[in-house]
Amino acid sequence: MFDLEQLAMDDFFLAVSLTILFLAAICFYRVAFGPGILNRIVAANVVGTKTTASILLIGFLFGKVDYFIDIALVYALINFIGTLAFSKYFERKGIVHKGLE
Repeated sequence: MFDLEQLAMDDFFLAVSLTILFLAAICFYRVAFGPGILNRIVAANVVGTKTTASILLIGFLFGKVDYFIDIALVYALINFIGTLAFSKYFERKGIVHKGLE
């Protein structure tokens, strides 16, 4: 027998996941056509954060949140370290300071 409450929650999590992925697609525009390198780095970080949230919501949909939390944490760490690495790289090349002047 179908549990209507569970189906409603699944629909809700699916709708929220699709909304978050749509907002991430909008951020991809900023990554591709951003006015400066700092805007592109921040937009890429936002996309990674939204992807992490989507991974957790997919875990709720599948009913295996404990597995997806590990994946989301690893992805969030990679996203954070990647953002720091790109920021440090562009700072050393002097690109970041040129854009601030």
